[in-house]
Amino acid sequence: MLESRLQTQQRSSRNGRETSLSSSGFGMKLEAVTPFLGKYRPFVGRCCQTCTPKSWESLFHRSIMDLGFCSVILVKEENTRFRGWLVRRLCYFLWSLEQHIPSFQDTSQKIVESTGVQKILLGKTPGGAGEGQVSDLVKKEVQRILGHIQASPRPFLLRNFAAALTPFPSCAGFWLPVASGSGQIGTSLWLSPEQGLPLVLLSTHKSLLDGLLLPFVLLSQGLGVLRVAWDPHACSPALRALLRKLGGLFMPPEANLSLDSSEGVLARTVTYAVMEQLLISGQPLLIFLEESPGVQGPRLSALGQAWLGLVVQAVQGGIVPDAMLVPVAITYDLVPDAPHEIYHASVPLGLWTGALAVLRSLRSCWGCSPRVCVRVHLAQPFSLQEYTINARSCWGSRQTLEQLLQPIVLGQCTAVPDTEKEQEWTPVTGPLLALREEDQLLVRRLSRHILNASVASSAVMSTAIMATLLLFKHQKGVFLSRLLGEFSWLTEETLLRGFDVGFSGQLRCLVQHTLILLRAHVALLRVHQGDLLVVPRPGPGITHLARLSAELLPAFLSEAVGACAVRALLAGRVPPEGPWELQGVELLSQNELYRQILLLLHLLPQDLLLLQPCQSSYCYCQEVLDRLIQCGLLVAEETPGSRPACDTGRQRLSAKLLWKPSGDFTDSDSDDFEEAEGRYFRLSQQSRCPDFFLFLCRLLSPLLKAFAQAASFLHQGQLPDTESGYTEQLFQFLQATAQEEGIFECVDPNLAISAIWTFRDLGVLQQTPSPAGPRLHLSPTFASRDNQDKLEQFIRQFICS
Repeated sequence: MLESRLQTQQRSSRNGRETSLSSSGFGMKLEAVTPFLGKYRPFVGRCCQTCTPKSWESLFHRSIMDLGFCSVILVKEENTRFRGWLVRRLCYFLWSLEQHIPSFQDTSQKIVESTGVQKILLGKTPGGAGEGQVSDLVKKEVQRILGHIQASPRPFLLRNFAAALTPFPSCAGFWLPVASGSGQIGTSLWLSPEQGLPLVLLSTHKSLLDGLLLPFVLLSQGLGVLRVAWDPHACSPALRALLRKLGGLFMPPEANLSLDSSEGVLARTVTYAVMEQLLISGQPLLIFLEESPGVQGPRLSALGQAWLGLVVQAVQGGIVPDAMLVPVAITYDLVPDAPHEIYHASVPLGLWTGALAVLRSLRSCWGCSPRVCVRVHLAQPFSLQEYTINARSCWGSRQTLEQLLQPIVLGQCTAVPDTEKEQEWTPVTGPLLALREEDQLLVRRLSRHILNASVASSAVMSTAIMATLLLFKHQKGVFLSRLLGEFSWLTEETLLRGFDVGFSGQLRCLVQHTLILLRAHVALLRVHQGDLLVVPRPGPGITHLARLSAELLPAFLSEAVGACAVRALLAGRVPPEGPWELQGVELLSQNELYRQILLLLHLLPQDLLLLQPCQSSYCYCQEVLDRLIQCGLLVAEETPGSRPACDTGRQRLSAKLLWKPSGDFTDSDSDDFEEAEGRYFRLSQQSRCPDFFLFLCRLLSPLLKAFAQAASFLHQGQLPDTESGYTEQLFQFLQATAQEEGIFECVDPNLAISAIWTFRDLGVLQQTPSPAGPRLHLSPTFASRDNQDKLEQFIRQFICS
């Protein structure tokens, strides 16, 4: 695996630059040539070796190393078993006729005859239990719930829809290539018949088109009809009826009723019976783990967790021996144009609205509008049964954010507790509440684990790189000639961190195409030397660039956290405006760095970090420190008289073991960190380090600045108020502050919600019930202006101006 990740296709003969990469996991140094655009693509998508070691080793088909792309909209004469002039013009239709679509005629009868549904039906009989005692009214209720969940897919409709959708992307201007990794597709094709286990695909959610695009991708590659779990609130009744006939699944609203409600019990039982038959039949299932686009709230979808809980329940109940879970990542250059109300959570998407969006896209195509690209990536599958067995051993004690951070914010203590943070923003719905408490915890951590894998497999698109450069390095403008070099540099840095990119081609053409895609948010000014000046448009343009740049943050998250922690450590020693040489004089101990990194990790929301549940915070601290050393920002400083850190010859192996199991940080192991007290670091004095350090710090600035402004707003806000009301107050304050100070990257309602929920977990805001719903008010601890200032000062220490 090391050879495959670090080998390059071609060495650059001009510069011969080589980078020394330190692998903390293997304790060795590896050399790799600095990759250039289009010459190196990292291999991404391996499953977790800690939680699923057998899957990591065995579910590795030889084709998974194929780093090529499979354009799923390209259907030729060779894809059919016919040849000729007419075939070349009807190949889409002939190809759709050859797709195998199984029959679903007796599915409804099997669901009604399932054990769980029969128990409910016989238990509801007024005259007692027994054959023939089921009332027609209860049968009709079961049929009504079943009709709301699904309908028998229509093969004729599926074939015609596939034939119409295949050539549509290339002619409608939605996207130029719909590309998927051919190795991942090959692995899924191998798993489906070879293992005889159902495939459950768990995907990110970037557009409402995802539910149509992903089934089309897998159908075109021979994986059969994909059943998609749709959000019923995102679709109108007419569209829901159409999607059911195309294989869609919808959670009945009665399933979210209380556990003691008879209607809720019946709806959950029927839904579970549907899942049983779906898994037994071997049909692949698609679940979106992210909330629908435009939904303001937690990142993890409550509906997605409910469907995943049904899969876990079926596997643990022995309905199927196991299920293969496949993380899926889908990314766009730009989400295809659609009316604003489509992405509003309260407005469902209807047939007419979707048709208008298609016509609008066709009109933009006829107007020579540039096309955008979409990338689909299927990560390595892993066994749900194996994860269930191994994941329970990684569970440890956790504390709330109020217990961990509030005493430190108020200056009551300085030591950071040696425990993990418990933070869960996604509400638990009825189907998940019906499970045992330990199974609920299993589903929540499994969904976070899979979403972490999906995000790590997501390709970084050119618009995300361009938005990051314009927002955090050249917000006042940059010449195109310099932007070309910056674009190439950031692409290489992204590839070196193990993240794939979703573009290739000549550098100048790529940059020009990306600027055309962002033309509504940037201004291009021609200067007299013949060069172009690229300037981000203030106001909404900056806000949109901030949303696009968030797609690049996972690639640099560890370094960004480390840079902000170093900034906080230097804040009390060196003036922020002081020269870089003066900051490089300061010695930074490893224990102090660990402490600042931990404080920032506790402050940042889990929805942003997406840390794997099997990875402890202290392991992540060491990873952050390794990344800072690897990228050259920190240099080890040997104190006089101390033994060099690299000198391991005189260490006594008999005193204590020099290795520990990953993530094992019990009280008996706390003495391992005492050795770090004598380790010190300095900021590197290389010429490129100051700019790179500021760039890393600014990646987290939109979130941290929103948190700091929320802290300063505490004495101005009108409390008590409902959560939505106070969110609107804070959002208006962010807008007013942006107009005064020009900080438009913070004007995002999702940032306002994250700040309010973080303050609620921290104990700054308290929630009390009322007849009109829960209301927020200031806690007595933070009612004083002094403690509010301490909170704001604690947050601002991590912000680099």
